[in-house]
Amino acid sequence: MFTVTSVNVNGLRAAARKGFVEWLAATDADVLCLQEVRAEPEQLPGTVRAPEGWHVVHAPSAAKGRAGVSLYSRREPDRVRVGFGSAEFDGSGRYVEMDLPGVTVASLYLPSGEVGTARQDEKMRFLGEFLAHLKELRERAAADGREVLVCGDWNIAHQKADLKNWRGNTKNSGFLPEEREWLSRVFDAADGGYVDVVRALHPDVDGPYTWWSYRGRAFDNDTGWRIDYHAATPGLAGRAVKAYVERAASHAERWSDHAPVTVVYDR
Repeated sequence: MFTVTSVNVNGLRAAARKGFVEWLAATDADVLCLQEVRAEPEQLPGTVRAPEGWHVVHAPSAAKGRAGVSLYSRREPDRVRVGFGSAEFDGSGRYVEMDLPGVTVASLYLPSGEVGTARQDEKMRFLGEFLAHLKELRERAAADGREVLVCGDWNIAHQKADLKNWRGNTKNSGFLPEEREWLSRVFDAADGGYVDVVRALHPDVDGPYTWWSYRGRAFDNDTGWRIDYHAATPGLAGRAVKAYVERAASHAERWSDHAPVTVVYDR
């Protein structure tokens, strides 16, 4: 089996103090994709910067204390690539990929956006560039006989089933019609060509949610969003046998406002 976990850690230094180190020691994952690391490698404690038994690549943002993505693999990767060939975004700590036998795995932290601000403009520029990359990556991998898996915080809830309070968010970034349409293109077999693995395994449920605001009682009431995805090429998606969200047992036991999303694939 090939097990991959993705999680936005909401600051890896803080997560390490709250329980991430213990979670990492217990995980069965073969590959771990982290987002919103928000630290330079030298700022991280050794227990998470380069833990024993893992091959790690960190891709911090040029803007200190922001974004940042990482990949952890039990097996040494054949190749690593930071960024996706974007003049604007390659230094922003939002994308890193590695080649493993038969599969390219990437960690993505898509911009969050905010309606009516420059942040939303930035997000839409990212979407435009990134879909082209996803298609090119899929085509290049297919030519090499490889599958692709892009995991991460996509900062878009695709359908009404992907957030608890969808009616109150139709004009907010993360559930805008144009954002959802873009994600539909990613998951269109004739366009982006990727599969939403968790939704494919759980087609008729609300959620499972992956992010809950720290405000109010969102976690306790399960008022969440599903914005963390495994997007896989069809061959790999067809080998997914189990997918689950590692939701903390209680609010006090959370080490991030996101929960790890784990998928087990049959090799």
